[in-house]
Amino acid sequence: MIKCITFDLDDTLWAVNPVVDQANHTLLEWLQQNAAAFTQTHSLSDFPRLRREVLERHPEITHSVTQIRLKMLEHGLRLAGYSNEETETLTLQAFEVFYEARQQVTFFEHALAMLKNLHQNGYALGALSNGNANIHKVGLGDLFDFQFSADQVGQEKPHPLMFEQMLHHVSLRPEQVIHIGDNPAHDIEGANNVGLWSIWVNLDGKSDHVAATRTVTCLSDIPAAVAEIEALAKTRVTI
Repeated sequence: MIKCITFDLDDTLWAVNPVVDQANHTLLEWLQQNAAAFTQTHSLSDFPRLRREVLERHPEITHSVTQIRLKMLEHGLRLAGYSNEETETLTLQAFEVFYEARQQVTFFEHALAMLKNLHQNGYALGALSNGNANIHKVGLGDLFDFQFSADQVGQEKPHPLMFEQMLHHVSLRPEQVIHIGDNPAHDIEGANNVGLWSIWVNLDGKSDHVAATRTVTCLSDIPAAVAEIEALAKTRVTI
């Protein structure tokens, strides 16, 4: 019997690129007002370079978009000539501006109705994300029961650690959980490798062959896919 359904967030429940683009513009506006030397030295087009330079120096933070963003800001502020103390203060303030703007998402059509349907049907809902969206700040706190992120866990999907920590948290066996996401490797391969059921969200109608238990091309189809997996789950039990 299926008791829990976990979701990826970015590009599964909303499009992430427009969110991050807008958050970057909000961040740059704040920096123009509060750290002008940064914007005199760097533009948005420099962000990919700053990111590459940070990851070359700190490969241990590759899994954490939060730590990468903090190190990018710190690196950029130092290059702009700020002192250690100024850099530390401005980095934290600038990140908070970016982080709050990053939570301003626009849900895909049917996303909220689908989540409410599953919630009302008694499933525990959780988020498993490689990003740093916060379920409470994006407006999902009343529907989701828990959240795990790569930053929190220390590994990003498809590494099994996030899935394993989720299973421990909910005290369930793999065959009692469905994971739903858009990324064939991070979500579907990752879930399959730990023995979870999986649903691939293929909103673009890609023709790729993905070994998910079920595939949907519209979020409104997820409850029906869950019901089909419920029927399959009755035949699969692990001890």
